Amino acid sequence: MDKTRKYLAIAFITILIAVIIISVVGILLLEDKPTILQGQIETTEIRISGKLPGRIDTFLVKEGQNVKIGDTLVIINSPEALAKFEQVNAFENIAKFQNQKIDEGTRKQIVESMLQLWNKAKSDLQLAQTTYNRILSLHKDSVVTSQRKDEVEALYKAALAGERAAYQQYQLAVDGAQIQDRESARSLVNAAKGSVNEVQALLQDARLTAPNNGQISNIYPKRGELVGAGMPIMSLVVLDDAYVVLNVREDLLPHFKMNGVFNGSVPALGEESIKFKINYISPLGSYATWRSTKQTGSYDLRTFEIHAVPEPIIEGLRPGMSVLVNLNEQKNE
Repeated sequence: MDKTRKYLAIAFITILIAVIIISVVGILLLEDKPTILQGQIETTEIRISGKLPGRIDTFLVKEGQNVKIGDTLVIINSPEALAKFEQVNAFENIAKFQNQKIDEGTRKQIVESMLQLWNKAKSDLQLAQTTYNRILSLHKDSVVTSQRKDEVEALYKAALAGERAAYQQYQLAVDGAQIQDRESARSLVNAAKGSVNEVQALLQDARLTAPNNGQISNIYPKRGELVGAGMPIMSLVVLDDAYVVLNVREDLLPHFKMNGVFNGSVPALGEESIKFKINYISPLGSYATWRSTKQTGSYDLRTFEIHAVPEPIIEGLRPGMSVLVNLNEQKNE
């Protein structure tokens, strides 16, 4: 009986010691468990597209090639735009010559002809007036009849009207076009110039150039394919503009302040500690909200998107690379 009690006491003590050891180890493991946030490197991506519809003539770059600002990337062939340019050029020349014609006024030969007609009308008027005065004197002396006087008077009035009409025709030839005609001609020239400038702007997009330094990531159409206005032709990644994107739960935001700095590791580069400076914090939509599972004493937590740039710039950062942030290390700093 004493032996049995002794064995039971030893077994009880052994089990008690094992439970104590397991409990202590569990508590220690729970305390030291790190909180790791995983983000991703992103960069500014520019989609290269133009306003000119046409056919891809030549690609001057390949996917993965580094380019500098101003480098020609692709040449687009558009026979329709070239034909349109020739058409509007012709219209501009027509408008210029028409405006020049109006500005120069009536041809000298026409002006001279109108002057001669006016001079003839003045001579006819002078003769008619002299004849009318003579007949009027004779009528007073009862030498000619009243009918003859009336006929000569009618001829005089007709000569007077003819002289006035000839004078107006001469003045019209001298003055040339009206002000409204001149302004209309100038407006046509301006409209034609605007059409030429519009087509020239389109033709400039026949050679698309790089708007920034970067690397060609994707080329969408193949050589010889048709592309429309505004259709993306290739993507340019600005590698110097790399930044990390983190989605952080609201209760973890105290570790991330605007313009603050945190450390992160990039496994793809073998970098264990890279400093990132926060330059953007914004809440995500309700779809990203963490919902509470407790009935009391808790609330729904929003999720915030954080952008941070490496300081200094790390060479080799590429879109898609993972960034790991250990919150325990941030606490200890």
